[in-house]
Amino acid sequence: MLTEKPKAEKAAKPDHQPAPARALPPTEELIAYFEGRYVPLRDAKVSIMTHAFMYGTSTFDGIRAYWNPDHHVMYGLKLQEHVQRIRRNAGMLLMTNLPSVDELVRIVVETIKRNDFQHDCYVRPVFYKSSQVIGVRLHNLEHDFCVLTVPFGNYIDIEHGVRLMTSSWRRNRDDALPARGKFAGGYVNMALQKSEAELNGFEEALVLTSDGKANEASAANLFIVRDGKIITPTVADDILEGITRLAVMELAEALGIPVEVRSIGRSEVYVADEIFLCGTGVQMSPVIEVDHRPVGSGRVGPIGRQLAEAYFNAVRGNDPRFRHWLTPIPTG
Repeated sequence: MLTEKPKAEKAAKPDHQPAPARALPPTEELIAYFEGRYVPLRDAKVSIMTHAFMYGTSTFDGIRAYWNPDHHVMYGLKLQEHVQRIRRNAGMLLMTNLPSVDELVRIVVETIKRNDFQHDCYVRPVFYKSSQVIGVRLHNLEHDFCVLTVPFGNYIDIEHGVRLMTSSWRRNRDDALPARGKFAGGYVNMALQKSEAELNGFEEALVLTSDGKANEASAANLFIVRDGKIITPTVADDILEGITRLAVMELAEALGIPVEVRSIGRSEVYVADEIFLCGTGVQMSPVIEVDHRPVGSGRVGPIGRQLAEAYFNAVRGNDPRFRHWLTPIPTG
C-alpha cells in the first residue's frame, strides 16, 4: 500500500481567488430554485422516499461563476454548454419534457442574482427522479429540477501542485454506467478513489480504465505534457466529456501549444514532462508527483502555468478573446 510522504514546505503565493467584498450569508439562508420556486436553502427538501435519494437516479452538473471586482460583475462560465450537457444526461435517464436550454440558463442566472454574491461561486443544477416509490427502474417515474449555489473557492491546490496516487478502484466502463454522464449514483466510484488517495496521504487519485489506460483523476480530466505538446485521453477511454477540458484545448490552440487526443498508458504518466488536472471543481491544478515519482522537475511546469494564467484571465472576463465563454450577471 502506498503510504504518506512528508509534504515539502510551500512558499506563500497569491491565490487566483479575490477576497470577498462583504460577509457571506449563512448557508441555510442562500436562495435555491426548488421545484418551480425560489426558496431559502433550508426549505429545499425532499422526502427520504424520493427515488433519487434511494437509488441515485439523478444527474447533475457543476458550474462556476467568477466575481470580477474591477468590473463589478459575476461571470457565469459556459452556462449554455453546461445546461446542454445536463439535458442530454437527463434524457439518458428517460426524463422527457425538459425545460429548454434558454429556460435553464435563465433559472441558473436568476438563482445567482438572488444570492447577490460578490465572491466566486459554484452552481449545481440537478434533474432527479422525484417519485416517492420503492423499486429500481427509470421508467414511469416523475422527475423534477433544482438549482443551488454556494460561495466556492479552490477545491484543491491550484498554485503549488498536487500529488496523485494510482487508485486500486478502476473507472466504471461506459457500457456499465455511462462515463460521459454526471449521474449521482456513479459518483460512489469517484468517492472510493478520492478517499483511498487522501487516506494514504495524497491529494488526488490517478484513475485507470478497466484495461489499464490512464483515465482521469477522481473528478477531473487529465492532461500530460510531452515534448511541448499537451495530450489528453480520448472520450473512448471512458472519460467525462469535460467542458473545462474543451476550454483548455481552445486556450492551447490560441497560445500555439499543440494538442493530441489519444490513449495514455500508465507508464507514460510517469515519464511526462508535466501533468495537470482540469474541471469545474479543480479548475486548473498542476500535478507535481505521481506514486512517489516526481513529475518533470517536481515543480509546476511552464506549459501548465501558462495555460492556468490564461484560463483565469479568461474566466474573470479579462481576455476579450474568450468573452463568448461568459454570461455577465450583474449584482445588486
